[in-house]
Amino acid sequence: MARRDISFSSMNLLNLQLPGEAIYGDTDGWDAGVYARKIVWSGRTLQRIAADVVGFQELWAPAALDQLLSAAGLAGTHTALTPPGHNGRSIVCAAAVRSDILTGTPEWITDFPPEMVLRSGGDDPQQSDISVQLTSFSRPVLHFQVRPTDDTPAIHVFICHFKSRRPTQVWRERGWYDRDVHGPHSTALGYAISTIRRTAEAAALRVLVTRLTKGTATPAVLIGDMNDGKESNTLNILSEQPTYLSPLSTGGGDNALYTAQTLQEYRSVRDVYYTHVYKGQRESLDHILFSEQFYDNSKRRLWAFDEMTVENDHLNFDDHKTSGTTDHGVLRTAFKWKPAPGAASA
Repeated sequence: MARRDISFSSMNLLNLQLPGEAIYGDTDGWDAGVYARKIVWSGRTLQRIAADVVGFQELWAPAALDQLLSAAGLAGTHTALTPPGHNGRSIVCAAAVRSDILTGTPEWITDFPPEMVLRSGGDDPQQSDISVQLTSFSRPVLHFQVRPTDDTPAIHVFICHFKSRRPTQVWRERGWYDRDVHGPHSTALGYAISTIRRTAEAAALRVLVTRLTKGTATPAVLIGDMNDGKESNTLNILSEQPTYLSPLSTGGGDNALYTAQTLQEYRSVRDVYYTHVYKGQRESLDHILFSEQFYDNSKRRLWAFDEMTVENDHLNFDDHKTSGTTDHGVLRTAFKWKPAPGAASA
């Protein structure tokens, strides 16, 4: 039975780039000492959490991920998933997957699906028309499949990294931005643009997941830095806001997604599962969501939730650019193979 168990992790690498290579406008990048500390700290963390599937955000150089897996002692057991031919000039989503459970060929999805249309004349006579022209993800979404054993179904895994909540720098715009007119409002405009972009990305990924899960028994897991909290509209779009049932109830949403954070909170007397600290505010921006095949109360459950842990003590110190730590918590969620009666053959 244990061979069918599976664990997932999410880790933001905080711009893992080879030393001396450019990171955005910083042409000098990491110096060799800081880079070495990043590899050591991240390697020890990966070794400790020992997850079957690790989703990464903010990877620049595939070679740096190879070095990280070697430092973690995972080079012989896990396969690094990075975009073929990636030149290290932009950040990507990546993964480390236990080699014996990886199946099929991974893909990086850049374009929104054709069903993704954000256009409306309004459903209220007081509303004016709205149209959002976005057609692609800020960071391509990584999609692959894993299968713990031959007698379990394949699990579709998505690794994502949505637009940050930082205000878009509208002062860089050409053609419409006027400092005298728009300058006093640049922060508000920037936050609004970032929110629209992140919302559109969540909706586009939701479309991709619904394609797979609606009317099927296909297991799916979403891992990533969604840059928004558990109760945010971003997460509402992704999850479709399922009802969490009482212990004696059974059911499950056909294409709903459930959050590991909520299930762990049910077992605790206090929510301490923050993954990010900004201006003293502790919040969760990183999430692992999963379909009803992983939800305890689902009639179609195949795997039962075991636990979620968050490595976040390093967030108490704002020294990430010198210590080699990341500025996000590292999530790990584990599931045990425990099908609901009749579910395994469904």
